[in-house]
Amino acid sequence: MKKAVIFDPYLDTLGGGERYIFTFAKVLLANDYGVNIIWDDESIIQKAENRFGLGLKRVSILPKQRFLEKNLLKRFIFLRKYDLLFWVSDGSIPVMLSRKNILHFQVPFHNLNKKTHRFDKLKFKLINKVVCNSFFTKKIIDREYKIKSDVLYPPVDVEQFRPGKKGNIILAVGRFEETMQAKRQDVLIDVFKKMVDGGLTDWRLVLFGGSLTKEEDNSFLQKLKVQAQGYPIEFMVNASFGQLKQAYSQARIFWHAAGFGIDERKEPERVEHFGMTTIEAMAAGCWPLVYNAGGQREIFSSFIDKNLVLWKEKNELFEKTMRVINSLNKNILHYNELVNLSNNFSIDSFSKKVYEILQ
Repeated sequence: MKKAVIFDPYLDTLGGGERYIFTFAKVLLANDYGVNIIWDDESIIQKAENRFGLGLKRVSILPKQRFLEKNLLKRFIFLRKYDLLFWVSDGSIPVMLSRKNILHFQVPFHNLNKKTHRFDKLKFKLINKVVCNSFFTKKIIDREYKIKSDVLYPPVDVEQFRPGKKGNIILAVGRFEETMQAKRQDVLIDVFKKMVDGGLTDWRLVLFGGSLTKEEDNSFLQKLKVQAQGYPIEFMVNASFGQLKQAYSQARIFWHAAGFGIDERKEPERVEHFGMTTIEAMAAGCWPLVYNAGGQREIFSSFIDKNLVLWKEKNELFEKTMRVINSLNKNILHYNELVNLSNNFSIDSFSKKVYEILQ
């Protein structure tokens, strides 16, 4: 059996990028690899299983200390035991010393310290493949590091998401954090309140997301709750994967606002780099309305109604959402095409691409 080791410095955020990493681990298991993930807290496996609905019992955890050994000889001896090293970059280029080395970029880092780049050229000689999560990320990474990377789109288990009995629900999914790539639930609340004030009735906005701290200690989440008071807006914090699947199946519309107000040419890190939750929503029969920036555009490149899924300004989200609501019973929306489009990003498609990369 071959052996693989995976390192992701952001593992405890348990966001879309971490779903990518744990699914990559599952694909390796299916290809007869033994898989070790570098992390100091073994409970991360159970947390990932609960959040993502993945079976990860055969994945082992190794402490960071041995993996991040500063002595290069000791690190070399440790890593040469592995047939594959898969490393998620934080913008820096690591010294990768396994038999096969794959460096993964989930963030389009740019304007980094140019002084280090001459050393990076040497490090890249040890790397067999550089993979990015979208062509949006690839374009910036290739330009920044003067390399030629591949694209490995994030995997979505579309088979787990199916339309159910639909209700008048607008769903949004994203961490309740004011991070570099904030999900901008405040924008969505503003637009929904305007819709209700304009006469919309019998609709709810449901916000799903994780919080790294207790709800009462999350100041951003508390601000959102104050903003939403008096309106049919619900918060589902650190909900289970089963609850999320049910919400997808019941919602008619999916909203996404990451990157709102950002100039992506100047700050590409702050817009959506791909959009896994958008794919999940499409597979479950939700009509997506997503902010027109970053990697989200790639999802809809061949979609006939792309003008009715992408938006830039609040009033545009308002108007397009009302158009969708008013069209729901007229059978003029291409829901089936959206569901079919989501299959392009299935785990099966991801697995085939991973297999090609491993050869």
